[in-house]
Amino acid sequence: MPAAEQWGRAEREALILFQELLRLDTTNPPGRETAAAELCARKLEEAGIETTLVGRVPDRMNVIARLKGDGTLPPLLLNAHLDVVPAEPSLWKHPPFAGEIHDGWLHGRGAVDMKNMAALSVTLLRLLKTEGVRLKRDLIFCGSADEEAGSADGAIWLVENHPELIRAEYGLGEVGGFSMHLAGTTFYPVMVAQKGVCWFTMRTRGEPGHGSIPRRDGAIAKLARAVDALSRKPLPAHSTPALKQMVSKLAQGARGPMKAILPLLKNELIAPRLLGALGKLSFARSFSALIANTVSPTVLRAGSKVNVHPGSAECVVDGRTLPGQTRESFLREVREVVGEEVELDVFHDQEPVVFPHDTELFDEIVRAMSELEPEAKIIPYMVPGFTDGYAFKKLGCTFYGFVPVKLPKDGPAFADLFHANDERIPVLGFLWGLKALHRVVRGFCAA
Repeated sequence: MPAAEQWGRAEREALILFQELLRLDTTNPPGRETAAAELCARKLEEAGIETTLVGRVPDRMNVIARLKGDGTLPPLLLNAHLDVVPAEPSLWKHPPFAGEIHDGWLHGRGAVDMKNMAALSVTLLRLLKTEGVRLKRDLIFCGSADEEAGSADGAIWLVENHPELIRAEYGLGEVGGFSMHLAGTTFYPVMVAQKGVCWFTMRTRGEPGHGSIPRRDGAIAKLARAVDALSRKPLPAHSTPALKQMVSKLAQGARGPMKAILPLLKNELIAPRLLGALGKLSFARSFSALIANTVSPTVLRAGSKVNVHPGSAECVVDGRTLPGQTRESFLREVREVVGEEVELDVFHDQEPVVFPHDTELFDEIVRAMSELEPEAKIIPYMVPGFTDGYAFKKLGCTFYGFVPVKLPKDGPAFADLFHANDERIPVLGFLWGLKALHRVVRGFCAA
């Protein structure tokens, strides 16, 4: 570890930068990530670190920085996307773009998704540069745009247009590294697999007519029945290798009744009923998304006048696919629920991703985290969403979800903070994350 004075300065710099990033509204759409990219670039250039801004359009720039090593081994990439999902200020206790600290928690949209990683990564590169650490790998930071809308202007664009800036053997980014308290044990999941994406429009048609005469065969009525069917009937369960290895590791570390219950989640006949019995627990909600392909109706469009039955109605659906599933097999499952009359129009899809976890980087994460918290268990983890790791894999990068943060046992779970109202992060947990990331990166990259 650096000297106490140097470390204290790094913690202060990380927290200030984090607050400054949270105060920049990079809601996607439209994004406008350039201000955040420029802020990161200024901080890195102050320390004499080579930095580049590139993007498809001027207001959606990506920032790439490289702290050079001796070239003995290929680079390590640290990734943070700079855009955030929309926030409804009226539903927040504290303003979503003020970056305020209350009761030991830093509030703001992007606090856990994922401007914390941008602040940690920039501070870490500055710290290693100041320390004069000799590296055997180049250390690359990529602050990317557009992840929340599919990465077309961010990681995917970089892979297709500037692969030389971001090509790395390994990468670290979202989602993982947070403390998860379950069955009497603290776990730190590391993302090694992520579900695929299949976003589609569900469309129904009917005869237009006057609103004074009800129509059960109208486009809106048909769409309502299809949406209701999707909401009531889960898609079939599938037991995947990624889920089995995750559940096995959880069961090994669990205590009490959960030690016997967890292995049952590997059975695709028992798992849905078991999770249904556990109700609205955060644990049950998270696992329910990992045992099946999922569909979430998110946008409705129909009609333009109160007294007219529209000729068509649409629902945009967020579909997610398990490893081993295809777009075609997923749509067949949806079709079995909504029927043949409903049109399904896919407008964006990405395949599921699985990375090996028997690697030197995963071993380094286990070693470093075990030193910081000996009683905790590190587990390979599958996430229900997608990350920029999907794009970086195209360049041969083994990419793990690891953005370390310590969450209190009596506080909200990570899944309850992600994309939520009052998104926030404990200040001490964030600073602990800087220590954890420093240990992993220095241990992995230092000569």
